[in-house]
Amino acid sequence: MTLDIDHLRQWVGKSEVLAETLAPFPSNALAATLDRDDPVYGSGSALPPLWHWLHFLPVAPMSAVGPDGHPERGAFLPPVPLPRRMWAGSRLNFIKPLMIGETVTRTSTVKSVEHKAGRTGDLVFVTVRHVLSGASGVAIEEEHDIVYRGVAAPGTVAPLPVQASVNEDWSRVVHPDPVLLFRYSALTFNSHRIHYDQPYVTDVEGYPGLVVHGPLIATLLLDALRREKPDARVRSFTFKAVSPLFDVADFNVCGRMVDAGKAHLWARNSTGGLAMDATAEII
Repeated sequence: MTLDIDHLRQWVGKSEVLAETLAPFPSNALAATLDRDDPVYGSGSALPPLWHWLHFLPVAPMSAVGPDGHPERGAFLPPVPLPRRMWAGSRLNFIKPLMIGETVTRTSTVKSVEHKAGRTGDLVFVTVRHVLSGASGVAIEEEHDIVYRGVAAPGTVAPLPVQASVNEDWSRVVHPDPVLLFRYSALTFNSHRIHYDQPYVTDVEGYPGLVVHGPLIATLLLDALRREKPDARVRSFTFKAVSPLFDVADFNVCGRMVDAGKAHLWARNSTGGLAMDATAEII
């Protein structure tokens, strides 16, 4: 395998523009999946923070899907020749609410492609900037970090995870069973096999179990904040994936108010390790 970073950087600046009329079904289905007792979402309902991830979904034909279930690379995203792909983090500003029933435009641009040498081999980081605009102008600005890496060599010992804080103001236990992961995969039209194909994820990719989606963990963090502060409006949200979570054990989504307008949010695995670290600004 040859990693030609100069070739991959030719994708920097590449853009795509998509438009979609926001339908109510995805929000109602996610509310049910999260066991929320929300009023029925319909035309004119505000889209909760991060639920825009249920829209603008890639719909690659089966002929364009790779062996891992992901669409083949090389169209909008660069064709990084590393097999593992992970949503590493995001930085979001929520400027105006998006309303179900309105037509929204998302402009996406490849901002950067960077190569790093990690402890277990090559890493390629691709950052994509998304701008979502509705009838009243720009509503969401987002930078999405994607990391590509090789499969760990047999016998490679994973580094010990950073220990997560136990100084939370609130905490919720999440049971990441295959039904939850399947539902989220279906809602986001995510056919990546690591989230639902147990023989594939253990035998081919070498993970101990089904991998919990990074954006699902982030959504659960903000969902816990919304339950704790139901009248607050999220202005910004930043998260970083630190270590993966699997369906073999429960985990906790935790939060603590740093001050009146800032919350520290994190996901803690069953052995106390930090899985995701996040910050939300609220008003």
